[in-house]
Amino acid sequence: MLSKNRIKLIRSLELKKNRKESGLFVAEGPKLVGELLTAFPCAYLAATSEWWSRQDKGHIFLKTNGTETDEITEEELNRASLLRAPQEVIALFHTPEHQQDPIQSAGENLCLALDGVQDPGNLGTIVRLADWFGIEDIFCSLSTADVYNPKAVQATMGALARVRVHYTVLPDLLSRAVGAGIPVYGTFLNGRNIYEQPLEQRGILVMGNEGKGVGREVEQWVTARLYVPNYPAERATSESLNVAIATAIVCAEFRRRA
Repeated sequence: MLSKNRIKLIRSLELKKNRKESGLFVAEGPKLVGELLTAFPCAYLAATSEWWSRQDKGHIFLKTNGTETDEITEEELNRASLLRAPQEVIALFHTPEHQQDPIQSAGENLCLALDGVQDPGNLGTIVRLADWFGIEDIFCSLSTADVYNPKAVQATMGALARVRVHYTVLPDLLSRAVGAGIPVYGTFLNGRNIYEQPLEQRGILVMGNEGKGVGREVEQWVTARLYVPNYPAERATSESLNVAIATAIVCAEFRRRA
């Protein structure tokens, strides 16, 4: 049975301040919860009898130490869920604290940096893209949306289990990277054609805010300005690409060169 207090806790985690105070975030659905169970400590899990019945067959990794569990009805799930169409299982996970040296990561591998990305859906999609292209670290400005926002978590489709997301003061991080001789790439409308530029399989790739692009404080540390050209060049077209779509195109070109 799902208590009123538990429902209140789950629904309170829509707000960033409550996620920060509790150190918890929400995930829903068999695929997402199943992936995150293998990566993060689970504080609480509630699911319908249909979901629980499949666990006896070993379809999804089930329990971690200290996890509280409940079998609940669909009606209870509907009351607790943050989704329009609840999906059998809802879980609360402890927010991870990644201890990763960003300079070491960027010196050896390609990393992403997000400067003020505001939409949780875009953020979650970018995490999913990073997972697809083998990028394990994303460094976010303090003004970027919270990756543990329920909408962002759902949009990652489980990629959070394999991609580390860090929040930091981006200009400070990038200045350190440049000082260490690490390339810092950025996407700009006045950049150079990405298909004609040398690209390394290490460094930091900066993607900017949906409306304003890369901010000035971050821009000054970009050592290679890139542009995804429209086609044909002389044709009138949209002003810019969605940040998640642009990230996909740019990451694909980096990996094509590998």
